[in-house]
Amino acid sequence: MQNRMVLVLCNLKARNLVGFPSHGMVMCASNADHTSVEFATPPDGAKVGERVVFEGFTGEPEAENKVAKKKMFEKLAPDLKTNDSGEVVWKGAKGMTSAGPCKALNGMPNAQVA
Repeated sequence: MQNRMVLVLCNLKARNLVGFPSHGMVMCASNADHTSVEFATPPDGAKVGERVVFEGFTGEPEAENKVAKKKMFEKLAPDLKTNDSGEVVWKGAKGMTSAGPCKALNGMPNAQVA
């Protein structure tokens, strides 16, 4: 994972990770039985820290306490997948950066993303 660009879900309730609080989760695509897992990655040319936006959806990120209290990720997660081309989608809308769509590292198609 060192020196690799990955997607990170932010604004999560802090959890201790190797002795320090983490507020994010590295996103990965996996097949149904989790025997194959790939990082979800931004396209070449995406900027570090750039927000991923799903086509047709706008808005600002929610605060950490609201994300946890309303269990937002748990409600959104079932629809977060990769399409036939291995691109990250939510309810069919592509996850986009200024440089283009995000994908599973090796283009894993029709996978769950979490």
